[in-house]
Amino acid sequence: MRRTKIVATLGPATDDPKVLERLIAGGLDAARLNYSHGKAQDHAERARAVRRAAGRQQREVALIADLQGPKIRIECFREGPIVLAEGAEFTIDAALGAEAGDDRRVGVAYKALPQDVRAGDTLLLDDGRIVLKVTKVAGTAVKTKVVTGGTLSDHKGLNREGGGLSAPALTRKDRADLRHAVAQGVDYVAVSFPRSAEDIETARKLVKKAGGTAGIIAKIERAEALQCAADIIRTADGIMIARGDLGVEIGDSRLPPVQKQLIATARRLHRFVITATQMMESMIENPVPTRAEVFDVANAVLDGTDAVMLSAETSVGRYPAQAVEHMARICVEAEKEWTEHEPNLMLDAAFERADQAIAMSAIYCANRIGVTAIAALTETGSTTNWMSRINTDIPIFALSRNPQTLRRVTLYRGVYPIAFDVTAVHYSEVTHEVLARLLAHGGAKRGDKVILTKGDLRGTTGGTNGMKIVTVGDIVEHVG
Repeated sequence: MRRTKIVATLGPATDDPKVLERLIAGGLDAARLNYSHGKAQDHAERARAVRRAAGRQQREVALIADLQGPKIRIECFREGPIVLAEGAEFTIDAALGAEAGDDRRVGVAYKALPQDVRAGDTLLLDDGRIVLKVTKVAGTAVKTKVVTGGTLSDHKGLNREGGGLSAPALTRKDRADLRHAVAQGVDYVAVSFPRSAEDIETARKLVKKAGGTAGIIAKIERAEALQCAADIIRTADGIMIARGDLGVEIGDSRLPPVQKQLIATARRLHRFVITATQMMESMIENPVPTRAEVFDVANAVLDGTDAVMLSAETSVGRYPAQAVEHMARICVEAEKEWTEHEPNLMLDAAFERADQAIAMSAIYCANRIGVTAIAALTETGSTTNWMSRINTDIPIFALSRNPQTLRRVTLYRGVYPIAFDVTAVHYSEVTHEVLARLLAHGGAKRGDKVILTKGDLRGTTGGTNGMKIVTVGDIVEHVG
């Protein structure tokens, strides 16, 4: 069973119901609604389409609402794209009209830019393709010299090398989009460009105020976020390593080690990780990925990421279904080589919660006694999240009566959801019914050993306090 999960972005290319059906059949685990593009109605229709298609295939697919955040962009040029020559002077003026740009100057949507930069700073336009060195800040005008030139068109992104732009993570648009996303019943909200844990806490309060229970994903894409990455990770439910803007701010050469460090930190802090941006970019136009893209996806799997993500490949690409199918095959092959077991993880830790202690004990035992599967009765999915932080090739099944829990666990590496209402089953029949569900889902067969975790108080959040090792047979036989 593929353990690494696949996130795909929805867009015009996936609006055909047949394409969406094929995406889900090909291995889609979570669908991303990108609020940087499209209208609210587009996202609402796509959310409903995912729910319908997943229901027809009896699959659980999580919905992620990805907020735009303070994407800092230049304004427009009067007569179309311009060409900047190396050594030329060019001004970015916060007071200039939105349509008044020319080959000497252009406006900027972020009006506080002059306060955030100073002479000597390096500004990067269009994902770093154009490089400007700030020579002077005069009032609303940021005067620069072109270091690396090229063609520049409307609305290209702007970054400061090393970070430091003070735009708030949640704009007015983001707050409205968040409320809309909660109304669509999304399972996660992804916060773009957070600078601190406070940004994540603010988003969580806004979700609650809107009447939602969606988890929060922190997108790591600012240089300054790396300085407080552990605090951001602890505050969020998971992170997305957004390598586009992050690479522009810290430099592409730093991305590989930073990616590995973020994945390791998130796993240590019991949070899931999505690795994103240009993973199979060539498949926007081509039916197969490049060898470099294959290695990129595989290396993320070997690093221990929970999920890998497709963006334009599926939202506007020519081969969205094939992109998911190729990615699924790469993940499966890479997982065969990921042999790093962590049997000593947290052995010296003092657990504050019984359910966490049970989760760690279950994985520790499962890796040593030939268990075929782990079945966890869970209300919130926390038990299976803790289990998934330790590497194992043993599938972990999350059995829950909560539909959102079933969808949220789809982002946990090696965790698979099964709908099961423990409160509708007599206490004495719970083990038998759980094993019957595993048999039906192909998670175990007769004669296999299975670990079962559950609580004495059925249907209680945080109530997991027991573990059983059982053998699947005509009559359940206790073996430990």
